[in-house]
Amino acid sequence: MKTDRIDKKILIILQKNNRIPNLELAELVGLSPPACLKRVKRLREEKVIVGDVSIINPELAGNAMTLIVSVEMERDRADIYQVFRKSILEAPEVTQCYQISGNYDFMLVVKVKDIQGYEHFVERVLHTDLNIRKFHSSVSLRTVKFSTEIELTE
Repeated sequence: MKTDRIDKKILIILQKNNRIPNLELAELVGLSPPACLKRVKRLREEKVIVGDVSIINPELAGNAMTLIVSVEMERDRADIYQVFRKSILEAPEVTQCYQISGNYDFMLVVKVKDIQGYEHFVERVLHTDLNIRKFHSSVSLRTVKFSTEIELTE
């Protein structure tokens, strides 16, 4: 889908606040309210906007611990990767999973209440997959930056 300058302006604003009233959004981007609403609807229908979510504070939800887990698979085979991806999609502790190049095959972001929660995740998910050669865990000491925004230039 092709986006123009106004679409990008709409997307930049909606990434910061997707609850902005259409009237206010239209004014900020220089459109009439019906034209603005039509554009936002098209951006959703064409899957430029893929979701509208509320981001909650993980600490208030009880998940105060974040770990970055690098996973190396035993072999470089599509069927093995597919089984692993399926298990990760079913693991609620994993908030992000990336298939990567380099020394490891996957990079996970895991959010748990405490170290016992992480141990439970490891036993249930990682230790049961016989195709995992090894994994490395790093504990996040603090969040320096967290954003869901994608940089767009107008």
